[in-house]
This record gives sequence, C-alpha cells and structure tokens, in this order.
Amino acid sequence: MRYTLVKGKRRGPAGGYARPMKRRVDGWPGVWLLDSVTEGGPEQTGQVVVTGSHGGVSAARYALKYRPLLVVFNDAGVGKDEAGVAGLSILEKAGLAAVAVAHTSARIGEAKSTFEEGVISHANAPARRLGLKPEQKVQEAIRMLL
Repeated sequence: MRYTLVKGKRRGPAGGYARPMKRRVDGWPGVWLLDSVTEGGPEQTGQVVVTGSHGGVSAARYALKYRPLLVVFNDAGVGKDEAGVAGLSILEKAGLAAVAVAHTSARIGEAKSTFEEGVISHANAPARRLGLKPEQKVQEAIRMLL
C-alpha cells in the first residue's frame, strides 16, 4: 500500500511521530488517513476519514466541523459509560456515518494501523445503512463505499 504524505513528519529515530500525520491513500480516491481527527478540514468534507483518535465526544465535535462521508475511530477499550465510542451517537444524530475499530486490532493514535489492521467493533446507524458492521475489516468496509 502506498500513501502520499500531505502533512506531518515521518517517524523519528525513536519511532514516534514529530507531529500527527495526514495522508492520502494512493489508489483509493477520497480516503484520508489522519492520525488525529483534529487534523481534518474542508478538504475532508464528504470524504472517508480514517483516524487514530478515540471515538469520544470531543473527537466527534471535530468531525462535525468538516462532515466526512465516514469517519473511523478507535474504540479505545470503550471505557466507563462507553466514553470511547460516545461520539458515534453524536455523529448519528447529525446524519454522519461513524465506526470504531477494536483497540485490540489497531494502535491508538495511528491512522495507518487503523486502516491496515483495524476491525470494526462499533457502527452507528448511518454507517450500518452504508453496509458497515462489526467484525468487518476497515479496508473491506471502505472498499464497498468506493
């Protein structure tokens, strides 16, 4: 799989990022990898956005600003009161499709891991209407939308 770096720095010698990365997936039109949902903007409107972010309320607020066709989060272990996926219902109320991958399937904070290894654990109603469902691999689910 090839990616076009749009913003950010490649891994440093210690293995960590100098700043969040924003990439396009070559050969997958309209698919963006954002290590942080905060990196999104107008160019992601109506696009598929795969993030490394948790799916909580604060993350949903950022996605609402640029209204992607689909946004993919990490469930971050779900947590108390389902805080790790609470943003999916907020996006559902706005009519936006959102899913979260199992924290055991992809690294939190790394969109590339979410895209390449993620397995959906939670899907809101708009995402289910698009055919996305738990236990699907992210790449397979997104391929259906293209």
